Amino acid sequence: MNIKKEILFRVKISFAFLVIISLAIVYSIFDLQFRQGDHWNSKSENINFKFDNIKASRGNILADDGSILATSLPFYKVAIDPSIASSKLIEENIDSLALLLSSYFKDKSKAEYKNNILSARDNKKRYLLLNRKKIDYQEKKKLSSWPIFREGRLNGGILFEKKDERFRPFSKLGYRTIGSVDENNRGTVGLEYSFNSYLDGKDGKILTRKLAGNNWMPIYDGSEIQPKNGYDIVTTINVNLQDIAESALLKGLELNNADYGSVVLMEVETGEIKAISNFSKNKSGYYTENYNYAIQGMHEPGSTFKLASMLAYIEETNRSVLDSIDTGDGEFRFYTETMKDHKPGGYGKISIKEVFEKSSNIGVAMLIDDTFKDKPQKFLSYLKKFGFSHEFNFQIFGSSKPQIKNFADSTWSKVSLPWIAHGYELMLTPLHTLSFYNAIANNGYYVQPRIVKNVKHANDIIQKFDVPYPEKIATKNSVNTMKVLLEGVVENGTADNIKHSNYKIAGKTGTAKKVLNGRYVNRYYTSFAGFFPSGDPKYSCIVVIDNPKKYRIYGSDVAAPVFKEIADKIFISDDKYFTEIKEDEIKFSFPQIRSGYREDLIYLSNNMALSNHSVDESKWVKTKLVDNSIYWEKINSNERYIPNVVGMTLKDAIYLLESRGLKVSFKGKGRVKYQNISPGKLSKNFDTINIKLG
Repeated sequence: MNIKKEILFRVKISFAFLVIISLAIVYSIFDLQFRQGDHWNSKSENINFKFDNIKASRGNILADDGSILATSLPFYKVAIDPSIASSKLIEENIDSLALLLSSYFKDKSKAEYKNNILSARDNKKRYLLLNRKKIDYQEKKKLSSWPIFREGRLNGGILFEKKDERFRPFSKLGYRTIGSVDENNRGTVGLEYSFNSYLDGKDGKILTRKLAGNNWMPIYDGSEIQPKNGYDIVTTINVNLQDIAESALLKGLELNNADYGSVVLMEVETGEIKAISNFSKNKSGYYTENYNYAIQGMHEPGSTFKLASMLAYIEETNRSVLDSIDTGDGEFRFYTETMKDHKPGGYGKISIKEVFEKSSNIGVAMLIDDTFKDKPQKFLSYLKKFGFSHEFNFQIFGSSKPQIKNFADSTWSKVSLPWIAHGYELMLTPLHTLSFYNAIANNGYYVQPRIVKNVKHANDIIQKFDVPYPEKIATKNSVNTMKVLLEGVVENGTADNIKHSNYKIAGKTGTAKKVLNGRYVNRYYTSFAGFFPSGDPKYSCIVVIDNPKKYRIYGSDVAAPVFKEIADKIFISDDKYFTEIKEDEIKFSFPQIRSGYREDLIYLSNNMALSNHSVDESKWVKTKLVDNSIYWEKINSNERYIPNVVGMTLKDAIYLLESRGLKVSFKGKGRVKYQNISPGKLSKNFDTINIKLG
């Protein structure tokens, strides 16, 4: 009996325990549902909803005439909310829409597209990505006219998800200077990086809802915050001048099989950079823009720096450049080191003017050492006044500053002064050197180089980058003397191979040995810096070509011809300077033959008993008249460049131009008298060329 009572007691206890647990569960459910309901509903919303960014469109980078160098183009992914369209709309149009989607994207059949949309609709899905392919704005307009899609987002459920991509209308033109943006539309180098705070804009916000597969669907409920697009920046770059500079530099690099090269073209009066180009050879042997040597490539400049030394010397002594100096037999010992001139046996006794024109290392070093050896800091003060200082500032982030030894440095020695005098024991970029040469061209007024003029929004100027007031670096007489010296280099000195009969160039060659493992080796950094036309300078320019390998090692043979090609093309295209030579001013002693297919012209000349000679075996040639003989010279046969067809028959011109992939438009009769695209430009940058016959 006691056992039964004990069992019954235990059952009652267990039942009471179950009742208590049940009541606790009921209470917890009630508490969760009613008292804590708002809290957990809020948590649920936070998990399934979030605000996402609406990317702002990045601002444009513009050339000096408003041409677009870089812009953002909209691309879209196509999605749909299949629950929005009415049953009648779906029933009447789903077959047509599925057929159009299948025909357009070509990745699924009509039946697959139809089933995907209907299945998502049956499962009450609010978001279905139809295809991952991105479409452009014109394609978006086309798709917007399709059945169901044409009812819009509110009635048809169509969703075009926008994503901007950076686009360069001129392809790789000025690639490194313009810079690039990463996948988050942030600048990484060049102008894109340096002016990112203006270009980037401010993102907007939109509420999104989490769907299956961790997809997020935007909810257009009126709560979205619209983005503020980035501002445009207006640069000083001129597209035509940039193209001229790039084409000439690339040809110079290929001709000399060099490691890299750089060109900077500056407008003298304003300091505006009109062109800046950098090419280096990649592992495949092609030249690409991977590094901005013009503003970051530090190197011992060599003889182009002699202009600064000569200006400091003339400013300090006021001596005549017609005075003489004995440079010796080509070798001279400065304290513990021996310096050599390029000419075996030396130049002997020559004028100071000839020291500069012939680029005598010994002559320049003697002048500076004799004048400043007891006051080296005075010489360094001149260099700082000329713009070679740590205050040098350029608008592109990462540009280097001049590195010139100070008299107080532990590495300073007695030989530092004569070695700095002819361009060693200091480090400069091409832009540093050019800025100084530009000051000479600008009558002694140093202008801070500039590559961005202003920031604007539509037609409103947000910020203007004014040129600082020019600083005078030397007296008028000293500057005029430097101009005479620079012009003499081209007319009588190391760069006489680039003198021109129609206009004058003023400039200086540079050839500096490179350092490898702490020692100077027979690898060369060649350069030419100057301005043109020397009588009334409009542009200054520097050309640098590093480590040429085709038996040409001097700046006069490697860099100067590139400078001349740039100057010639700019001079011809500038109405202010170029005067066309009239045909009636040219007298011929025999019938005029200009250019064309070599075999045809030789046949014609031989039949007319005209003396003719071939310089090479090129198929396409132009004439060079020497006394009463014709010499055939090759026309650019490289299909990458625009050829010179002036003087050709229409048939020959069309054949040669179309072989470059160009469409030819022509007017007139006779031979080609004019072509609107200058020879030597890259063919890939053009679709059509216009020629005039006469």
